[in-house]
Amino acid sequence: MTKPPPDKLLWMYETMLLIRRYEETLAQVYLQGKRPPDIPPGLSFDIASGPVPGEMHLAAGQEPVAVGVCAHLRETDTVVGTHRSHHVAIAKGVPLDRMTAEIFGKVTGLGRGKGGHLHLFDPAHRFSCSGIVGASLPPACGAALAARLTGSPAIAVAFLGEGAAKQGIFHESLNLAGQWRLPVVFVCEDNRSAIPGAEDRAAAGASSAERAKCYGIEGIAVDRNDAIAVYEAAAVAVDRARQGGGATLIDVKTECHFGHFQGDARVFQPTTGAGEPRPHDPIATLAATLRRRKLLDDALDHRIRQRAEGHIAAALEFARGSLYPAASEATEHVFA
Repeated sequence: MTKPPPDKLLWMYETMLLIRRYEETLAQVYLQGKRPPDIPPGLSFDIASGPVPGEMHLAAGQEPVAVGVCAHLRETDTVVGTHRSHHVAIAKGVPLDRMTAEIFGKVTGLGRGKGGHLHLFDPAHRFSCSGIVGASLPPACGAALAARLTGSPAIAVAFLGEGAAKQGIFHESLNLAGQWRLPVVFVCEDNRSAIPGAEDRAAAGASSAERAKCYGIEGIAVDRNDAIAVYEAAAVAVDRARQGGGATLIDVKTECHFGHFQGDARVFQPTTGAGEPRPHDPIATLAATLRRRKLLDDALDHRIRQRAEGHIAAALEFARGSLYPAASEATEHVFA
């Protein structure tokens, strides 16, 4: 089993911290200007107001899945995310300033402010995401097929939630990937936030990892929200894809700290409330491992945290200081 070397362990830890603090910061920024006067917090907010209009889906808690997989990827590999993809984008190297500007709807954003947080697109880093449940699987299969046809050693990765595994496109994509032995990795982030409800109430039969085997695809189950465990599983899947061994589905039991979306009543997610203590937080778990291996001490940890705060502050300043798209651009960059 492939163990992460020290440099990868430190990269995973620093990237997880950056993701967590970024998501926690966005959670606060998102609510600015959204709460009507004289209405107690938590009861109501105006989704169209504030610096970040529209819905907001945060991935705090799911950091191990993003870093554990992306630690194995190359610049030429394609990653397609879900409606909850800030963590994956950061781990894939998408610039934090331009991503934040896009979330704010600014012209300096990845899509000139027209995609927002649900539709981040960065061809330079071969990353995209979509607001449609299950929409990540077909483009990843397409990118994998393109790599196969052009003789490229690149692979593709599709991230999806457990809700997407109930969609017809899930089965169609796995069938195609299995039939054509595509160099693609499907990563199911089971955060128990799917609208249909808990897995045992919304799906018949086996887990997603077991269902993958029905299509001639290897399935790997990671039953804990741990960066090293995901890294080890992804090492097998990515190597299989690069060596022509076909597709793999990795099913990770993870946790979303902020609910399905900001303002969610969380009736579908019986997890610890936001801000409450978490005895098995994946960042603390990885930090403890690094300290045991003498790779992390208080001074280094402080510097890592300072760097994360500096990156976030600079990204927010860039986004807030950027202009909105001109009205004359309304019909530009819209149709392909």
